Amino acid sequence: MDRAMRLVVLGRDGVINRFREEHIADPAEWEPLPGALEAIARLNHAGWHVVVATNQPGLGTGLLDMAGLNAVHRRMNEELARHGGRIDAIFICPHTAADGCDCRKPAPGLLLKIAERFGVDCSEMVVAGDTLRDLQAAHAAGCEPHLIRSGRSAHLTPAEAEALATQVPGSRVHTDLDAFVAYLVQREPTLAGQAGPSSGYGALPAA
Repeated sequence: MDRAMRLVVLGRDGVINRFREEHIADPAEWEPLPGALEAIARLNHAGWHVVVATNQPGLGTGLLDMAGLNAVHRRMNEELARHGGRIDAIFICPHTAADGCDCRKPAPGLLLKIAERFGVDCSEMVVAGDTLRDLQAAHAAGCEPHLIRSGRSAHLTPAEAEALATQVPGSRVHTDLDAFVAYLVQREPTLAGQAGPSSGYGALPAA
């Protein structure tokens, strides 16, 4: 992958914003996790592009509609912009588990679509999420998997998180999104001035 096109794929709920058992159907319900927006901005400033891949089965069940989901994502991007960061695109699986699609994580379909859209090799993509299925999707697509101990993994002890991560070869565990970003930035040299312009964002159902 072009060094100016380093790509991180994040889960949304439990990674960027607080996880809710109910679907986030209104922008007022969207609440960023402490430090998450600053962490994404830090990634951007270090030359990384950030894409979100999220399962949103509420679309398939009718509990969500695209207008409401777009409004939630508009608020997320507006809040992120206030911190000097951006998300280049949002890829969505609208299906339920019963649909048997190839895009609902842990299936790799969303990640494969992201790789195709941005013209990168999956082996060069870094994927971070708060569930085992995020790691499984990353592994199935040939991406680098990372577990964030927030959201649905926040209750795990360090030992439990490591045990979960060992189920997927090559997975690393991080306390939160900020710790994950610190790991990437320390591992990779900063590309000052090479982050490139944002490609904008959009809610992209993966049908």
